[in-house]
Amino acid sequence: MTYLVGLTGSIGMGKSTTALMFVEEGCALWDADAAVHRLYAKGGAAVAPMAEVFPQAIQDGAVSRDALKSAIAADPTALRKIEQIVHPLVAEDRQAFIAGTDADITVLDIPLLFEGSGHKLVQTTVCVSVDEATQRDRVLARGTMSEEQFQMIKSKQMPDAEKRALADYVVITDTLDHAREQVRAIVTEIRDKLKNA
Repeated sequence: MTYLVGLTGSIGMGKSTTALMFVEEGCALWDADAAVHRLYAKGGAAVAPMAEVFPQAIQDGAVSRDALKSAIAADPTALRKIEQIVHPLVAEDRQAFIAGTDADITVLDIPLLFEGSGHKLVQTTVCVSVDEATQRDRVLARGTMSEEQFQMIKSKQMPDAEKRALADYVVITDTLDHAREQVRAIVTEIRDKLKNA
């Protein structure tokens, strides 16, 4: 049975980079966002049920995220309908991944770990964090969103301080070396616990 670690962190905190550091330490990684991409891709499990409710969102046999964004903007009930289709499929994807892994530790990368019920699925939670100025600089340096878009996303996410308070471990991502050192310490601590269980 694999030991489950929930990994979360707000936009620009370095969660994806930190997730890969766990992989470097021999952990398996399941990524919620990647699962949604698989479900929305051509032949993905979400395409048929989504086509029934949002036929305009299907383009070239796949679910278009942009079309879904338009649907959400036009209809306040759309997001709830999308979640009712996608959440059970994401849960199935996650369960299949956990059942199929032989890693001693599996990291579940779930952006809304504490906002949803993801933290109830895992034995340990890890929050990735950095100071606000670094967070903002990282997001804006990507060149994919404006200051306003960043602030809007941030306002919808649980505040970083709350996530840190809820997490069993906090990884500060001020430098790659520092983050890697903290990830190693967490993995070592969990493996020691597993050995003595």
